[in-house]
Amino acid sequence: MSIGIRPFSVADTEAVVELWRETGLTRSWNDPYQDISRKLTVQPELFLVAEADGEVVGTVMAGYDGHRGWLYYLASAPARRGEGIARRLVERVEEALLEMGCPKVQLMVRPENGIARGFYAALGYESFETWTTGKRLIAD
Repeated sequence: MSIGIRPFSVADTEAVVELWRETGLTRSWNDPYQDISRKLTVQPELFLVAEADGEVVGTVMAGYDGHRGWLYYLASAPARRGEGIARRLVERVEEALLEMGCPKVQLMVRPENGIARGFYAALGYESFETWTTGKRLIAD
């Protein structure tokens, strides 16, 4: 079964949100529909989906601010794990970031998500200690 990677389309919205919910990426304080809507106004070409037989089986969202790139919402369908979907998505979005002149890329992984930490380590991502903080400007 062939897996294609392509830019997100608005028609993918429900399938993407369902995948994010199924993989535990959604949080009560982040409205996934708002996240999608906002992404479509800024670098929408950095929002990719993996598709197999017309079904969305993976996603990745990225951004580049001129200093570093960030990865978000990397997901692969649990029933399709081990097929290289997430790896291919990361590689493709890294290529897109590199084409934009992005010199480095970072991401955040929740401490309890050991599987994701191991996955990124296998792709050459290095863990470093930092204090991460944030401030909500718009309540969803």
